[in-house]
Amino acid sequence: MRKPLQLRCIPALFSGALAVLAKSAHAALLSGEAVDTAADWLAIFVICVVPIGGIVLFWLVHILPEKVAEKRHHPQRDAITTLCLLSLVFGGLLWPIAWLWAYTRPIGYKAAYGTEKHEDYFTEMSHRLRAGELVEHDIAHLRDELDAIAAKGTLSPQLRQLRADLDALPKRASEGPLVPEEKA
Repeated sequence: MRKPLQLRCIPALFSGALAVLAKSAHAALLSGEAVDTAADWLAIFVICVVPIGGIVLFWLVHILPEKVAEKRHHPQRDAITTLCLLSLVFGGLLWPIAWLWAYTRPIGYKAAYGTEKHEDYFTEMSHRLRAGELVEHDIAHLRDELDAIAAKGTLSPQLRQLRADLDALPKRASEGPLVPEEKA
């Protein structure tokens, strides 16, 4: 259903009335020397700050795969970090590879070394164990991971110490947090 002619003309009449009542428009908020000074400062800002901000933004985006690998305890985190740095040098061409690598599960790595976690994961878990923050399930999972690494024969001294701390835990502690027993 079509609107009557009078209703269709109201917006046009309203716009025309506003145009007639409007005062003259000014192109700039400032005038004279103030416009030149503002333009100078704007140019200095654009020439100095914007490129620095662009470089920082470019850098922050390019270290995202490194941060993802660190968060996920990727065992090849150091190689991903190196690829991110190389990507900065090559203008971002390697960045998609680093991004994909950070999100892939290193199946071949687990077959070779018995784990798919970086050693920092075990360091973090060791600190959490000593603080009494691990629950029974986490401890069992950590024991299994360390057993798999030991089966491959690649247990470092730090991981051997963690395994000894796990062995020092009581089998079932219903009272209080699970913490290693002190050696006398």
